[in-house]
Amino acid sequence: MDVNKLMAELEKKHPGEVEYLQAVREVLESIEEVYNQNPQYESAKIIERLIEPDRIFTFKVPWMDDEGNIHVNLGYRVQFNNAIGPYKGGLRFHPSVNLSILKFLGFEQIFKNSLTTLPMGGAKGGSDFNPKGRSDNEVMRFCQAFMLELWKHIGPETDVPAGDIGVGGREIGFLFGMYKRLARENTGVLTGKGINWGGSLVRPEATGFGATYFAKEMLATKGTSFAGKRVAISGFGNVAWGAVTKVTELGGKVVTISGPDGYILDEAGISGEKINYMLELRASNQDIVEPYAKKFHGSKFVAGKRPWEVKVDIAMPCATQNELGKADAEALVKNGVVCIAEAANMPCTPEAIEIFQKHKILFAPGKAVNAGGVATSGLEMSQNSMKLSWSSEEVDARLHQIMKNIHEACVKHGTEKDGYVNYVKGANIAGFVKVANAMLDQGLI
Repeated sequence: MDVNKLMAELEKKHPGEVEYLQAVREVLESIEEVYNQNPQYESAKIIERLIEPDRIFTFKVPWMDDEGNIHVNLGYRVQFNNAIGPYKGGLRFHPSVNLSILKFLGFEQIFKNSLTTLPMGGAKGGSDFNPKGRSDNEVMRFCQAFMLELWKHIGPETDVPAGDIGVGGREIGFLFGMYKRLARENTGVLTGKGINWGGSLVRPEATGFGATYFAKEMLATKGTSFAGKRVAISGFGNVAWGAVTKVTELGGKVVTISGPDGYILDEAGISGEKINYMLELRASNQDIVEPYAKKFHGSKFVAGKRPWEVKVDIAMPCATQNELGKADAEALVKNGVVCIAEAANMPCTPEAIEIFQKHKILFAPGKAVNAGGVATSGLEMSQNSMKLSWSSEEVDARLHQIMKNIHEACVKHGTEKDGYVNYVKGANIAGFVKVANAMLDQGLI
């Protein structure tokens, strides 16, 4: 495999799809050695087949607001690969949504889902619709219009969407209601459902909990833990909320959260009622964190900046792609950071990752660290299939074990000669090999 040649051909076919091309390059560079050691992958053109989605659905979504005005948004579903199970991946409703972002997320999802060891393929979807500031009725009408087109392409054994940015319990409820009416069946076709109609306990917290469990395993390789550590977290949604909750439980002190408007620095630590207030902030639909500083005296709001300039031991980016760049990485290293765990999808730029690895600092990518969310979605699918529910303790125990297993796989495939664990390489190889072998077994399809 010639990575540069493959990337040049891909860029020619998909010019301008920056996030997608970035994600593909990272995987190809990580797996190049193992790929070239297995000529059967090359003869079956596994990479060429893997980097292109199986199919992409693009559709218009016309809907009416409360004043009777008609709007038209774009809807997407990218079904990337189903070699090891039904397509699985979230729906994102945000103005920034475009095909490049969804293809990058869908491609990452293939390997993330493979790492969980659960039978799930990779997919992603969403719309450029912005739920911010919209009434419940407007969101309902949009979700119903979106599902009116999507429903024919999904199903409990075909493609099982979930939530993502802009798609929480409210949106999943409206989407599920419309699917159920159109398909005339009540099945586990979406995950992230309400607890009283097929959802799983621990699902809202799962990504943040899982990321913290993974970081705990990373720290253990250096004989340390969260106890007494200062932690910087970005974002303030479900992922950040779950991470803050679990980090605090494990003895760490979270000193930052952030939003598009800036970041909060709380030297006293974000715990107790402050964690609950994060839910209020998210529910307000304003997408800002400044009100936190007004409510809790002693905390400080820093406008227009990211939290990576704060001196911490551990950094957990929980917001969005490419939020932590080269200058941020240099600041973290200078301030003595020991561990960076990507709880969001590809939040660190390639330049930032290079700096962390150059300094031999513990760094693990989102496809491994944040796999707890989709793992718990997989557990929700299992509960739906068996028509039963597990307790929160049972779900949490299964989640914890899955994250430990993913960490072990990363260490197995990513440990270098000097003992440094290259988690990016380990995660990509472990995720890739399972999917590639399944594709070989199933022939040219």
